[in-house]
Amino acid sequence: MVEYPFPRPAVTVDTIVFRVTDAVLEVLLIRRDASPFAGSWALPGGFVHEDEPLEATAARVLGEKAGVTTYHLEQLGTFGAPDRDPRDRVISVAYFAIINGDPAVDKNAEWFSVDDVPPTAFDHDHIIATAIQRLRSKLTYTRIGFAFVPDVFTLPQLQRTWEAVLKAPLDKRNFRKMVMADGQVIATGEKTRGGAHPPAMLYRTIQPIRETQ
Repeated sequence: MVEYPFPRPAVTVDTIVFRVTDAVLEVLLIRRDASPFAGSWALPGGFVHEDEPLEATAARVLGEKAGVTTYHLEQLGTFGAPDRDPRDRVISVAYFAIINGDPAVDKNAEWFSVDDVPPTAFDHDHIIATAIQRLRSKLTYTRIGFAFVPDVFTLPQLQRTWEAVLKAPLDKRNFRKMVMADGQVIATGEKTRGGAHPPAMLYRTIQPIRETQ
């Protein structure tokens, strides 16, 4: 093995999992059962194995610590303040994931509104805030918002999702014009059935958002 005359900080991956439920943007946290910060809420995270790609670490962490297995995943950024971990010099590569629906999660995991996140371990409050800012920004110029809804959806459902993420009301006509502008959203020819509201047209995207399975 080659010896390097430089420090070798440890590397972790932390994951921010978002969903929208009941028109509220939520983030998934887990209760830590080990020191440091035992008993505190934290993002699902873990150390990178030497032979493991970073995205594979993110997938492993989500499965092992949060019980989440299906999601849209992308890298957020790197966080490396020297004092962010009291154990050692630890650099974290953060990913954010988006899921739709209400999948079963690990017993130590719990969903929180992004407006009511409890105090968290390490610098996870900063990471969460950065992820929310990135998500809201990307919603305005990418198709990332479709990762929050099922493959088939209504336009009112889609608008409520956008409004939950942006935390702002949107004009119905302008929203629909924006969504349909690039031709990627098409009507299925079917409508919703049952429920308290009149039937609504169902839509889908031509190319679904990439998911990691």
